[in-house]
Amino acid sequence: MLDRVAVIVATAGGVGFAPVAPGTLASAGTAAVLWIAAPSRSWLLALLLATTAVGTWAAGRAERVLGGKDPGQIVIDEVAGMALTVVVAGTGAAALAVGFLFFRLFDVVKPFPAGVSQRLTGGIGVMTDDLIAGLYGLAVLAGLRAAVGWP
Repeated sequence: MLDRVAVIVATAGGVGFAPVAPGTLASAGTAAVLWIAAPSRSWLLALLLATTAVGTWAAGRAERVLGGKDPGQIVIDEVAGMALTVVVAGTGAAALAVGFLFFRLFDVVKPFPAGVSQRLTGGIGVMTDDLIAGLYGLAVLAGLRAAVGWP
């Protein structure tokens, strides 16, 4: 039963089983849900913390069930990374769109120390690189906001 719950959480309700670009779909889906729900920053922070904690557990367990290190079906890390990217900028359409683009860029490129963090094992290893990508995305949004007041 717990294995099943872990896989549901780790795959973001099955989004991770999409045949093409499941990580991108999970990131875009997260942005869409955040835009529709328009949560406050405190709610967004609580969501980020809960997603990170539960996602770490679920990703570690789902790795064993699905087989292999950080299998592509696990996308809860993209959900957490996308939420982290916009936690300061908020959930307006511009912040979400720009945040999505930069988060995906940093998630794919994996600037230091994101690439190195993939050596970590279990759920921590799955989640850390996307949280680092989220931090880079957050930094870009914060920089844009400080420099030009946008988004």
